[in-house]
Amino acid sequence: MRVTVSRKAHFNAAHRLYRKDWSDEQNDAVFGKCNNPNFHGHNYELIVSVTGDIDPKTGYVIDMKVLKDIINDEVEQPFDHKNLNVDVPEFRDLNPTAENIVVVIWNKIRKRIDAAMDIEVVLYETPRNFVTYRGN
Repeated sequence: MRVTVSRKAHFNAAHRLYRKDWSDEQNDAVFGKCNNPNFHGHNYELIVSVTGDIDPKTGYVIDMKVLKDIINDEVEQPFDHKNLNVDVPEFRDLNPTAENIVVVIWNKIRKRIDAAMDIEVVLYETPRNFVTYRGN
Protein backbone atom coordinates (compact mmCIF):
# COMPACT_ATOMS: atom_id res chain seq x y z
CA MET A 1 0.00 0.00 0.00
CA ARG A 2 1.60 3.28 -1.17
CA VAL A 3 0.87 6.42 0.80
CA THR A 4 2.01 10.02 0.30
CA VAL A 5 3.23 12.08 3.25
CA SER A 6 4.05 15.78 2.98
CA ARG A 7 5.99 18.38 4.91
CA LYS A 8 5.75 22.16 4.55
CA ALA A 9 8.71 24.50 4.95
CA HIS A 10 9.67 28.01 3.95
CA PHE A 11 12.62 30.22 3.20
CA ASN A 12 13.13 33.87 2.33
CA ALA A 13 15.50 34.70 -0.49
CA ALA A 14 16.41 37.38 -3.00
CA HIS A 15 17.10 36.87 -6.68
CA ARG A 16 17.35 38.56 -10.03
CA LEU A 17 16.05 37.04 -13.24
CA TYR A 18 18.37 37.78 -16.11
CA ARG A 19 20.75 36.25 -18.61
CA LYS A 20 24.35 37.45 -18.58
CA ASP A 21 24.58 36.93 -22.35
CA TRP A 22 21.59 39.23 -23.10
CA SER A 23 21.50 43.01 -23.33
CA ASP A 24 19.82 45.08 -20.60
CA GLU A 25 17.01 45.80 -23.07
CA GLN A 26 16.38 42.14 -23.82
CA ASN A 27 16.48 41.20 -20.12
CA ASP A 28 14.02 44.02 -19.34
CA ALA A 29 11.72 42.92 -22.16
CA VAL A 30 11.63 39.29 -21.00
CA PHE A 31 11.93 39.53 -17.20
CA GLY A 32 10.51 43.01 -16.47
CA LYS A 33 10.78 44.17 -12.88
CA CYS A 34 12.15 40.74 -11.89
CA ASN A 35 15.33 41.89 -13.69
CA ASN A 36 16.00 44.59 -11.08
CA PRO A 37 19.82 44.83 -10.85
CA ASN A 38 19.44 45.37 -7.09
CA PHE A 39 17.51 42.08 -6.78
CA HIS A 40 14.10 41.47 -5.18
CA GLY A 41 12.87 38.91 -2.66
CA HIS A 42 10.21 36.33 -1.99
CA ASN A 43 8.86 34.44 0.99
CA TYR A 44 8.98 31.00 -0.61
CA GLU A 45 6.71 28.23 0.66
CA LEU A 46 7.65 24.65 -0.03
CA ILE A 47 5.79 21.34 0.16
CA VAL A 48 7.83 18.15 -0.14
CA SER A 49 5.81 14.97 -0.63
CA VAL A 50 7.20 11.45 -0.37
CA THR A 51 5.24 8.46 -1.69
CA GLY A 52 6.14 4.95 -0.69
CA ASP A 53 5.10 1.78 1.06
CA ILE A 54 4.22 1.88 4.73
CA ASP A 55 6.94 0.21 6.77
CA PRO A 56 5.18 -2.63 8.66
CA LYS A 57 7.49 -2.18 11.66
CA THR A 58 7.17 1.58 12.15
CA GLY A 59 3.93 2.40 10.35
CA TYR A 60 5.79 5.22 8.56
CA VAL A 61 6.43 5.88 4.89
CA ILE A 62 9.30 8.07 6.12
CA ASP A 63 9.98 9.41 9.58
CA MET A 64 8.82 13.04 9.42
CA LYS A 65 11.75 14.10 11.61
CA VAL A 66 14.08 12.66 8.97
CA LEU A 67 12.20 14.51 6.21
CA LYS A 68 12.29 17.72 8.27
CA ASP A 69 16.07 17.40 8.71
CA ILE A 70 16.61 16.72 4.99
CA ILE A 71 14.61 19.83 4.03
CA ASN A 72 16.48 21.89 6.60
CA ASP A 73 19.90 20.67 5.46
CA GLU A 74 19.26 20.81 1.70
CA VAL A 75 16.96 23.84 1.36
CA GLU A 76 16.41 26.00 4.42
CA GLN A 77 20.02 26.34 5.56
CA PRO A 78 21.56 26.96 2.12
CA PHE A 79 18.74 29.18 0.74
CA ASP A 80 17.17 31.08 3.65
CA HIS A 81 18.06 34.79 3.80
CA LYS A 82 20.39 34.37 0.87
CA ASN A 83 20.79 36.04 -2.49
CA LEU A 84 20.25 33.03 -4.76
CA ASN A 85 22.29 34.50 -7.63
CA VAL A 86 25.29 35.30 -5.42
CA ASP A 87 25.22 33.00 -2.38
CA VAL A 88 23.93 29.69 -3.75
CA PRO A 89 26.42 27.87 -6.03
CA GLU A 90 23.70 26.10 -8.04
CA PHE A 91 22.47 29.48 -9.35
CA ARG A 92 25.75 31.17 -10.22
CA ASP A 93 25.19 30.17 -13.86
CA LEU A 94 21.52 29.13 -13.71
CA ASN A 95 18.74 31.71 -13.83
CA PRO A 96 16.89 31.33 -10.49
CA THR A 97 13.37 31.17 -11.88
CA ALA A 98 10.81 29.30 -9.81
CA GLU A 99 11.05 26.48 -12.36
CA ASN A 100 14.82 26.17 -11.96
CA ILE A 101 14.66 26.54 -8.17
CA VAL A 102 12.15 23.68 -7.81
CA VAL A 103 14.29 21.36 -9.96
CA VAL A 104 17.41 22.19 -7.92
CA ILE A 105 15.52 21.54 -4.68
CA TRP A 106 14.10 18.26 -6.01
CA ASN A 107 17.59 17.06 -7.03
CA LYS A 108 19.06 17.97 -3.64
CA ILE A 109 16.29 16.12 -1.79
CA ARG A 110 16.19 13.16 -4.20
CA LYS A 111 19.74 12.14 -3.30
CA ARG A 112 18.69 11.79 0.35
CA ILE A 113 15.47 9.77 -0.13
CA ASP A 114 15.30 6.03 -0.78
CA ALA A 115 15.06 5.41 -4.55
CA ALA A 116 12.02 3.15 -4.00
CA MET A 117 10.07 6.27 -2.97
CA ASP A 118 8.70 8.94 -5.28
CA ILE A 119 9.08 12.59 -4.38
CA GLU A 120 7.26 15.72 -5.45
CA VAL A 121 8.23 19.29 -4.64
CA VAL A 122 5.78 22.20 -4.85
CA LEU A 123 7.34 25.66 -4.55
CA TYR A 124 5.21 28.75 -3.99
CA GLU A 125 6.98 31.93 -5.07
CA THR A 126 3.87 33.91 -4.14
CA PRO A 127 0.53 32.71 -2.76
CA ARG A 128 -0.79 32.61 -6.36
CA ASN A 129 2.30 31.55 -8.31
CA PHE A 130 3.71 28.08 -7.76
CA VAL A 131 5.52 25.32 -9.61
CA THR A 132 5.58 21.54 -9.17
CA TYR A 133 8.31 19.05 -10.05
CA ARG A 134 8.15 15.25 -9.80
CA GLY A 135 11.44 14.40 -11.47
CA ASN A 136 10.14 13.83 -14.98
